[in-house]
Amino acid sequence: MEHESFEDIEVAKILNDDFISIKVDREERPDIDSIYMSVCQSLTGSGGWPLTIFITPDQEPFFAGTYFPKNKNLHGIGLIEILEYINNSWKNNRNEILKTSQSILNTIDSSNRNSSIEFSDDILDRTFIKLEENFDPHYGGFGISPKFPTPQNLLFLLRYWKNTKDDYALKIVEKTLESMYRGGIYDHIGYGFSRYSTDEKWLVPHFEKMLYDNALIAIAYLETFQVSGKKIYSEIAEQILTYILRDMTSSNGGFYSAEDADSEGIEGKFYIWSKDEIKDILGEEDGNKFCFYFNITSHGNFDGKNIPNLIGTDISTEDRDIIKNYIKKLFNYRNKRVPPHKDDKILTSWNGLMITAMAMAGRILKNRKYTEAAERALDFIYKNLIGKDGRLLARYRDGEASFPGYIDDYAFLTWGLIELYETTYSSKYLKRAVDLTEDSFKLFWDEKHGGFFLYGNDSEKLISRPKEIYDGALPSGNSVCALNLMRLSHLTGNYKLDDRAQKLLKNFSKEIESYPTAYCFSMIALLFSKTSTRQIVIVPGNNSVETEEVLNIINEQFSPFNVSILYSNSDKDLKNICSFIGNYQSINGKPTVYICENFSCKSPIIDTLQLKKLFN
Repeated sequence: MEHESFEDIEVAKILNDDFISIKVDREERPDIDSIYMSVCQSLTGSGGWPLTIFITPDQEPFFAGTYFPKNKNLHGIGLIEILEYINNSWKNNRNEILKTSQSILNTIDSSNRNSSIEFSDDILDRTFIKLEENFDPHYGGFGISPKFPTPQNLLFLLRYWKNTKDDYALKIVEKTLESMYRGGIYDHIGYGFSRYSTDEKWLVPHFEKMLYDNALIAIAYLETFQVSGKKIYSEIAEQILTYILRDMTSSNGGFYSAEDADSEGIEGKFYIWSKDEIKDILGEEDGNKFCFYFNITSHGNFDGKNIPNLIGTDISTEDRDIIKNYIKKLFNYRNKRVPPHKDDKILTSWNGLMITAMAMAGRILKNRKYTEAAERALDFIYKNLIGKDGRLLARYRDGEASFPGYIDDYAFLTWGLIELYETTYSSKYLKRAVDLTEDSFKLFWDEKHGGFFLYGNDSEKLISRPKEIYDGALPSGNSVCALNLMRLSHLTGNYKLDDRAQKLLKNFSKEIESYPTAYCFSMIALLFSKTSTRQIVIVPGNNSVETEEVLNIINEQFSPFNVSILYSNSDKDLKNICSFIGNYQSINGKPTVYICENFSCKSPIIDTLQLKKLFN
């Protein structure tokens, strides 16, 4: 639509003569996008992008749709005809338009009212059963085509497996992650995942790569590595993060947003190969070996060329290192091509997700490189995306930060801070998480019903103030907030935070109950609240090596219902944050572990063998 209409002289003249045209970046202004997407859905029964909205000078909508061709064709009415009709109606029948817009506003207002019911006892089981029904046992993932990674579904299933020991939940996760990696949705030459697959096999992607997808998918691989111990999952996670650090990280440490699907005006051109091209680069024998493993053929699998993939093939153990060398050569060759455009804006919310992934990778993989990347990105945000009034901002680009942050910015960054705390045990990160949470309540909290509004009470006033819990490509800010509040309540001893989390979920309970698989991150929070949470307090001993061994035992485990705190008497900041922490001390100069549950603690543990046994 951009090429057909907005860059077209004929359309431009009509627009400029009779309308004020505003192009909105939905990533910079999710508040506007959310409101007017609701309008489109209520008027047409569906939504999507590009989103086309006609509004009055008072921002009140009266006509909506998604894609319109320039002129009328078999797909429907053309944009030029719509513009002429609306211009005529505005001049000659304005009262009817204003009545229509008022009716739409009333509909939006009623849809924004949440209602509470008690969660059913079996809601978690029903969520699992529905995911099981939608699971594709042949190719992994859920449904048919197009297929989206939906990592929040996988994160829920891992926790459901941990809680119930239902092995099929884990099987769904492993099959999906393995199939996604084997498919063309994964960039086997340069690493990283594309947005979604256009087919059920994960073969042909929409080649756009998004920061948030790669953050959430990396988290799923990292946690599955913890669960299974299978090195393939840690290797894939490391490859994803290698791509991010190499291609998607600014010199100042912030993470860029996305890479386009197109290069030189052709979707996927940067990523596809001919068989002859592979053989020219690698030589006849090595080229044929690579083509055998990665399903490269003369006729191709995408517009006469090939998307490298491992569907139906396995690289033999003896060929693994050789194949890595081939990939290196192909990567260097591919870098000479015209690359896709990089969207180099830095979004606080998406950076929060990648900080989360990097911090978890640092802890789980015992690799300081990832922890440092998380810390650098966080430093970037605190230096460049905090206003003079202390307000978190949403977007940075070319030295300019703008837009008061949304609830997603606060939620995702707080998640990252909690993970960074449990990786480094630096109390400043826990303090920042608490401070951001307090700011969230001041700016976004609905005092009457509970839950967080999308934009703050200090932001531009729009025609409505949405409050959302539905998971789209990303988990909703409210669902992430719910889990953050529960974890922080156990980390700090401030159990009022847990009360707020319960009120938040209850505010959306009727909506969630209607179709729980659309709210899988809320299910993660609900599962956390229904499972007995263990607080693990570690007091370091005199020997730092022994303390490190204890931390490794704790961090190697997949323990989604635990929180951990490292405390020493010299940490005054932690004493101020955690009301209960001052009573814990080391025994006999040894690293000492206190495991507390339901407001009582077991006998302290100083024996690492006993600790291993307990966690295993």
